[in-house]
Amino acid sequence: MLSDADNADDFAAWARVKEDWLRRFPVLRNGIPSQDTFFRVFGAINPKRFEAAFRRWAGGIVPALGRTIAVDGKTLRGSGKGAGSPVHRVGAFATDLGLVPGQEKVVGKSDEITAIPELLQALYLEGHLVTIDAVGCQKAVARQIVAQKGDYLLAAKGNQPTLHAAIRDAFDNLSAARPRHEHIERPHGCGVGRSAWVAPAEGVVNTTGRPACKTVGRIVSQRVAGNKVADAEWRYYISSRQMTAGDLALSARARWGVENRLHWVLDVTFGEDASQIREGHAPQNFSLLKKIVLNMLRLDTAGKAKTSLRQKRKLAAWDDDIRATIPGI
Repeated sequence: MLSDADNADDFAAWARVKEDWLRRFPVLRNGIPSQDTFFRVFGAINPKRFEAAFRRWAGGIVPALGRTIAVDGKTLRGSGKGAGSPVHRVGAFATDLGLVPGQEKVVGKSDEITAIPELLQALYLEGHLVTIDAVGCQKAVARQIVAQKGDYLLAAKGNQPTLHAAIRDAFDNLSAARPRHEHIERPHGCGVGRSAWVAPAEGVVNTTGRPACKTVGRIVSQRVAGNKVADAEWRYYISSRQMTAGDLALSARARWGVENRLHWVLDVTFGEDASQIREGHAPQNFSLLKKIVLNMLRLDTAGKAKTSLRQKRKLAAWDDDIRATIPGI
């Protein structure tokens, strides 16, 4: 996977070319496995055990994940077979370092609520800010994060109508002169302006069941492309951390980066969305392999391959020294 191979066919073909180099490690008494063998093995590996090993490894190589951990879901679109639904998984993303410390498979997007607590339980949260979209804006999730000595930043949307309305009404009644943080981006010729406000949660949020809720927030964003002005988007948040408007804006932007720095990378650099791997546990296990390699590539800041992630994989395929250096062989 490190050497720009995305599936079992690629693994077998690459291994045949690099057989002499590979024999420095395993003996390979029966030669290179076929692609069918690779599929059988990765389809049979217990994904829970593989995930547990991955978390231990990730925890060992990354002593501190950074300030913010974003929890988000992603569907492996090519993994559906016949009438079967594609695999959906919930993952954690350390936004500061661009690393993935864990993931959990769920049956469908609606089951993220049950998978999030299990994923959080496996992570070290002390001192971290955990950001989750509206699906995770649950009292049990808030309690768990605080119990694990972390802080939460949870989006409040229509799935929590009472909470959403209370925060919206609170900001509608605040003075327009209240301090706010403004940020303007100009990606690809478009302009995106965002304004953030915060206020004390006391008197706005019923803290029963939502422990240590200290801050409510609002972010308004609007996109301008040429002469076209899109409708403004209004987002509302609750947090157990005392935040300024600038803190809220920074944490929210870090979370939105999951799409570009994780999902886009997995789809474009690793071909995850186009993958047709469907049998047994193989979709989950190949997805986890991609996270292992992504972490390796992001952590490789001192090696010879100082270039894009895509180019690093190609260099690892071509250059024996680079291939050995990135995983620390």
